[in-house]
Parts: sequence; C-alpha cells; structure tokens
Amino acid sequence: MRVSALAVLAVGTLCLAAPAQAQTYGPDYPVCLHVYGPVTYYECGYTSLPQCNMSASGRSAQCVINPYFANASEDRPIRPIRRRHRGVY
Repeated sequence: MRVSALAVLAVGTLCLAAPAQAQTYGPDYPVCLHVYGPVTYYECGYTSLPQCNMSASGRSAQCVINPYFANASEDRPIRPIRRRHRGVY
C-alpha cells in the first residue's frame, strides 16, 4: 500500500513539473527585438540598434543588446602576454 502511494505521488510530481525553457537569444546577431504581448518572444536578426528600432516602431517592442552574441567578449589584449621562465634560480 505504501509503495503504490509513493508511486502515485512520484508520477503526479513528474506530470506537474514544468518543462525547462531553451535559450531565448540567438547567438548570430548582436541586437535582438523583445516583442511584448500575449506571447512574449525575442527576435534576434538585427545587426544594429537603428535597424532594430525601425522594426520596433509602432509595436509593443524594445531593442536589446544580445548577451549571447558570439563576438560579444572582445576584451582580449591586443597581443598575448608572454612570460619568461628562468631555467636556473
């Protein structure tokens, strides 16, 4: 009896669990259009903020910078740092 009650509880918990959402931003473009409404979604297909703003004009939407853009982290130094190691101390 106890085993069947635990089995029903486990099946009920699995059925009620919400599915995980996938990444909403596309990594190919630097600017995304966040569209608001009954279904809120991101449309990542813009290369600049002015281009996105033209598409957002007259809609309930906002342009945002894509945090998952492939070239977003350009903070690297210009040339690599070389370390010299001494063979004898």
